[in-house]
Amino acid sequence: MDHIRDEMDLLKNFMVLVSREFGEKCEVVLHSYEDGYNKTIIAIENGQVSGRKVGDCGGVLGLEVLKGTSDGSNQFNYVTTTKNGKILRSSTGYLYNDKHEPIGAMCINYDITDALNVKDFDPATLSGIEANETLVNSVTELLDQLLEECQKYVGKPAEEMKKEDKMKALRFLDEKGAFLITKSGTRICKFLNISKFTLYNYLDELRGDRQAKSEAAL
Repeated sequence: MDHIRDEMDLLKNFMVLVSREFGEKCEVVLHSYEDGYNKTIIAIENGQVSGRKVGDCGGVLGLEVLKGTSDGSNQFNYVTTTKNGKILRSSTGYLYNDKHEPIGAMCINYDITDALNVKDFDPATLSGIEANETLVNSVTELLDQLLEECQKYVGKPAEEMKKEDKMKALRFLDEKGAFLITKSGTRICKFLNISKFTLYNYLDELRGDRQAKSEAAL
């Protein structure tokens, strides 16, 4: 498969099959990475589960695959949450072209919020959980999420960070794929109170190469 849209009929038929089998609590999402990360969702069934729609963005896990900090293996039975507090059991299968480059993903998100409130619910059904993220609609919200996680990771507010703290923050954001988000560099500079020139230098130092400026998506 060279392009996601080459197989749209097949993929959408499978999405309908899964969503009809498991009902309105089961969201099935098709992402394409071929046109950038701002609008990856190209098809969705039962979008009311997460509140997302065609034209919305992907999550952190997809960014890590594109960045290469994740090995791109399919992920099963992990927990995600929605902005309004729903708890979802999720699985993601990544789609590759003939060169084995990631070009998209299909995700299944099942709303287990009510089940978790049932007295006799068996928590063993959630075994194997390895990831947790909050599903968002836009890359602006996605970057907000990454910056919040970054501050928790460093352990201090940005205004108190020294150079080594800011380097630690940038390493975290780089590995998460934050710089794949268009114009993210400007927002990150403001968050860390550094100039673009300083950002390039810090990234060069972290990466050990001279590709920082072209990859920083400013």
